[in-house]
Amino acid sequence: MEQLVFPMTAAAACDVDGVGPKAGNLAALGRAGLPIPDGFCLSAAAYRRQLAALEADLGLDLSARRGTNDAEVMAARKQAIAIRLALLSRPIVPEILDPLLSSWQALTARSNGAPTVVRSSSLVEDRFGSSFAGQFESYLGLDNEADFLTAVRACWAALWSPRILRTMMNHQASPADTAMGVLVQPLVAARASGGGLSRTADGEMLLSATWGLGSAIAQGEVVPDRYVLSADGELQNSEAGRKSHSVGCQHHGAGGTQVLSGDVVWERCLADSQAVELGGYLRRAEQLMGMPVEIEWTMDDGGFKLLQSRPLHLEPAHVPDEIWLSHPKLSGQPAGVGWGTGRACVVNCECELSRVGPGDILVTKVAGPALSRILTRVAGVVAELGGSTSHLASLARERGIPMVLGVRNATQRIPDGKHTAVDGVAGIVRWMA
Repeated sequence: MEQLVFPMTAAAACDVDGVGPKAGNLAALGRAGLPIPDGFCLSAAAYRRQLAALEADLGLDLSARRGTNDAEVMAARKQAIAIRLALLSRPIVPEILDPLLSSWQALTARSNGAPTVVRSSSLVEDRFGSSFAGQFESYLGLDNEADFLTAVRACWAALWSPRILRTMMNHQASPADTAMGVLVQPLVAARASGGGLSRTADGEMLLSATWGLGSAIAQGEVVPDRYVLSADGELQNSEAGRKSHSVGCQHHGAGGTQVLSGDVVWERCLADSQAVELGGYLRRAEQLMGMPVEIEWTMDDGGFKLLQSRPLHLEPAHVPDEIWLSHPKLSGQPAGVGWGTGRACVVNCECELSRVGPGDILVTKVAGPALSRILTRVAGVVAELGGSTSHLASLARERGIPMVLGVRNATQRIPDGKHTAVDGVAGIVRWMA
């Protein structure tokens, strides 16, 4: 019988076509000696087997998924809903369920009962010219069998969600053309977490950090610490962020979201020596993948653990016209690429996003996932929170959109309607006075 579950130490776990790029790239880092969490992969073949069972049981016809007229498109959408609901609700077939539960029980025993993390590892990630950064969910803190299996089914069903369907249609693809692997790991008792870019437009390396789990950075909810290293790993400078809260932070107390105050908000998460150590892992990850990379990392009492490594999209810096140099400016963390100009549209709530027109510069407080749906129509983004390694920043880089995050008081300082320029490489915003 075909093997469907692989420990992260197995050679088969490095096969990105078999388990997805997220799991496969991480397994390759581990086999090369870099620190990663324990865990295992549920292969894409398992997803295909479950989908085939549902197709036969429910009478679905995946070959009829594409449509050219309104009736066919509507039929395809209805079928996608049926597939998604079936993946969420129908029992997992025994040939998948038995090895999956056995592997999960063994992992739980090895990690002394630590809660589980279930992460999507779709074969479309880092394919079709899109990383799909932040568009698939991770499920944290699962401590019982029922929740664990629900999370696995939710990862499978995510391929058929409306958001993913729209993204894939833009690349002339369908969920039926691909599959979903699943990565299962113990939850790390994170003291600090963050991201890293192995190369910037200036030829340097960049690290970000916040207290606790990295979701506060990924979702653009804090301004993380920023560490700049030379290409050979020497620390050039560091800047403490504004970390108003932490998520699941074991270093500062119990799990869940914790509001931070006092010096800890401004305290750097990493000592100089730790930043240099992490920079070494970042350089090694780039060498292994043979290209610039973006990583996610976490740190517990035992040290660093890498959580993800994916290709990094880069573009050369833009040289602005001299006329802009005489106008007011604000600085933040460079998060996109290139240079863009347009009318500033200051938005203080998601309900106002409909005000943002084609070619506008969006100025807002939080650079969260909700903004991903309007990236295609803006000329640039400025936000008061967020950092260079957030999910939205990754999407901006691959789509060529300039973005500057962590710009203090941007919504108050930048006048609504003013002609504004965003330098996504230098991290500078200017507007016509």
